[in-house]
Amino acid sequence: MSSIKQVINDAVEKGKEVYEKVRQPNPIRLRDLIRQIRSAKTAAEERAVVNRECAYIRLTFREEDSVWRCRNVAKLLYIHMLGYPAHFGQMECLKLIASPRFTDKRIGYLGAMLLLDERQDVHLLITNSLKNDLNSSTQFVQGLALCTLGAIASPEMSRDLAGEVERLLKSSNAYIRKKAAVCALRIICRVPELMEMYLPATRSLLSEKNHGVLITGVTLITEMCRQSPDMLAHFKKIVPNLVRILKNLIMAGYSPEHDVQGVSDPFLQVKILKLLRILGCGDSEASETMNDILAQVATNTESSKNVGNAILYETVLSIMDIKSESGLRVLAINILGRFLLNADKNIRYVALNTLLRVVHADNSAVQRHRSTILECLKDADISIRRRAMELCFALINGNNIRTMMKELLTFLEKAEPEFKASCSSKCVLAAEKYSPNVRWHIDTLLKVVEAAGNHVPDDVVSSTIQLISETRTEQAYAVGELWRHLSIAQMEYQPMIQVATWCIGEFGDLLLSGHADVTVVESELIDIYQKILWSSQCSITTKEYALTSLMKLSARLTHEIGSIQQVVSAFGSHLNIELQQRGIEYSQLFTRHNHMRGPLLERMPPFEGTRAGTEQDKATITNGVDTPLDNESLLNDLTSPNNNAHETSESNALLDLLGGMEPGDSDTIKSTSTSISLTVASTPSVNADILDLLGGLDSGPAASVPTTNMNEAPPTQLPNSSNAAYLLDGLLNNSTPIISSPSSPVTNSAGTIPTSNSIYPLVLQKSSIPGITAYDKNGIRLDMAFELQETLITINLIASNNTGAQVTDFLFQAAVPKSIQLQMLNPSGTNMAPTASLTQLIKVNNPNKVPLRMRIKLSWLANGSPVQDQGEISNFPSALWQ
Repeated sequence: MSSIKQVINDAVEKGKEVYEKVRQPNPIRLRDLIRQIRSAKTAAEERAVVNRECAYIRLTFREEDSVWRCRNVAKLLYIHMLGYPAHFGQMECLKLIASPRFTDKRIGYLGAMLLLDERQDVHLLITNSLKNDLNSSTQFVQGLALCTLGAIASPEMSRDLAGEVERLLKSSNAYIRKKAAVCALRIICRVPELMEMYLPATRSLLSEKNHGVLITGVTLITEMCRQSPDMLAHFKKIVPNLVRILKNLIMAGYSPEHDVQGVSDPFLQVKILKLLRILGCGDSEASETMNDILAQVATNTESSKNVGNAILYETVLSIMDIKSESGLRVLAINILGRFLLNADKNIRYVALNTLLRVVHADNSAVQRHRSTILECLKDADISIRRRAMELCFALINGNNIRTMMKELLTFLEKAEPEFKASCSSKCVLAAEKYSPNVRWHIDTLLKVVEAAGNHVPDDVVSSTIQLISETRTEQAYAVGELWRHLSIAQMEYQPMIQVATWCIGEFGDLLLSGHADVTVVESELIDIYQKILWSSQCSITTKEYALTSLMKLSARLTHEIGSIQQVVSAFGSHLNIELQQRGIEYSQLFTRHNHMRGPLLERMPPFEGTRAGTEQDKATITNGVDTPLDNESLLNDLTSPNNNAHETSESNALLDLLGGMEPGDSDTIKSTSTSISLTVASTPSVNADILDLLGGLDSGPAASVPTTNMNEAPPTQLPNSSNAAYLLDGLLNNSTPIISSPSSPVTNSAGTIPTSNSIYPLVLQKSSIPGITAYDKNGIRLDMAFELQETLITINLIASNNTGAQVTDFLFQAAVPKSIQLQMLNPSGTNMAPTASLTQLIKVNNPNKVPLRMRIKLSWLANGSPVQDQGEISNFPSALWQ
């Protein structure tokens, strides 16, 4: 009875198992998974399909379902190729490798190559399986093991299995030898000391007739020669064998098995040419042995197909690297010249690159293709133009300097902005090295400065100034040419104006005396300088050049001294601290120190040292901010014996530009992009010359300072000496003023605001701190958005024009309490069309976390009518200081 019950129970359990198997569907096939993933319309749908399939694969792995393991691993490999994690299938790959079925081994080894690496412990478990399969009697199983070992071999695995690979390298089966050679290449890369083990078997590979074995054998020998000088010396003996193989390939007839577009096995030819290049480098005997075959390859290879061009390219590289004959080198360069005429832009690019590498080896041969190279400067492809430009500079010599420079200047005028800086610098170097005469040299540098526009680097401006300074015989000619450029120059091109103003300031007497072959009167000079100084298109650096140059002219002119004094004095109230300082100091040379003006403003001696844009020259001529006039340092030496004193106390107030703030409440004033910062350092004694030069700091009541917008016409009345007293109002008596340069960050006792070159955002950036509307009157709206980093507040200001009219000369000024530092970067513009806007970045450092408030002043022209307004912003979000 019990036996019957047992039979029934067994039948029930078996039925349940069958039911479960029937109830669970078979896993989908790989092609069905691929179809589902490709049909997904969004990335989320694709992830859903992949996650669902990965969950099912994990379930089958846990249940040890071996029936569908091969299919699941194959799907997992596809999922891995899509970039999704599939590391959980590593152990299943090992189980498939251990399977006796070839189909399972194939998927298992493929998975091992994709999912395993030597940093994982699972990687060590595969070594025994590889060893067993390398000793298999089936060549395809051996091939799988060799491919896997060649892909994932670690140093430890290489040492364990190197002997097995060496044995298979001597196999009579070409299929196995080919794969063993590739595996040996991986092993010697990981463990170079095993190289000698494969030496005997490697030499025998060159006697094979099978092209696959030959390619792998040549590749293995090439890697050995690269890694070991001893191996390189050893394999120099096989050069005749390689020459023989290459000759047979060239002379062989049509072979459908190896023919590619009419060329017999181009892959093997390229491999042999690379090995010959390594073996012949620096070896005269080996080079002589291969000269003839290289000439045959160069002349017999068809160049109408890309396959032939690849072989010709490797041939050219081999010829130029070995000690080849001069005629053979000319042949190689002529091949590259033919490449330049090819319609394929990739071939032209390769030719230019190669010519650039070999131009120093045989310059005369490359010169024959100069006209073709110059034509490449007009190519539509920017990469080809770049390489052609570099090659043109490499071809310049004393014989062709005029022709080449003419073409390069034409290229420079039409080139993209990214080319102009490097091209102009190289033009200056080439002109300096090969110029036929000084006048041509000066003309060329002026053309370079003109053609490159605002993209001229500082070293080009410096070199031009230095050349004119040290060439006395051509100074009159240079000044005349620069005057012609300056009189018609567009104000947006700063480098030419900088060169012209510097030279005219130094040698203006030659211009006025008629030595420059041009007629100029003093009033014309003053008009041009006023145009530069009041132009909104000229940079601060250019205005520094022009102001100092105008001051130099005051020692060379006779009738317009008053006009010069008026222009210079107007800068005493300029918003830029550097121009303001120059305006005040230069003004004193017309009054209290008039007797010193002549000696201070004499001509500078010629610059010493070489040009060519060295760092020393840049420091001597210009640093990008100051003018190249050393007389300014003389003024500093005269005015302040303690210029390097550290600040020890604060000033009570700066300039009350906005009005209505209590003394001591405004410490930092900002307007547009300029910074004004004055600090006081205690000194044991006071130099009277300082007070005299700055206009008497300790006397007279504070006078009002006219706020001058440098984009408008200069004021009609000059500020008197009391203006300087007002600028320094609140400073302690017997103290030395220290005025920060415009390149320095704004400072006071609380700290320093870091500078930034951030691009202004076109829209308010998202932030957790709410923005505010700071101003909304007279058709102008100011919106502010905030970003907070510790104590540094970044304000993104957007000014919108709702007036319905054209707004020009828009000026925004701000002031904050003295415990806060303020820095305003350049606005995106000063003009706004109707409904347009402009942006400006403001940085505020609030180290003491005091409530933020700001006085602002606005001015603009609406259809030519001036509008001004001012106010105070006190509704800043409290999150900025809490």
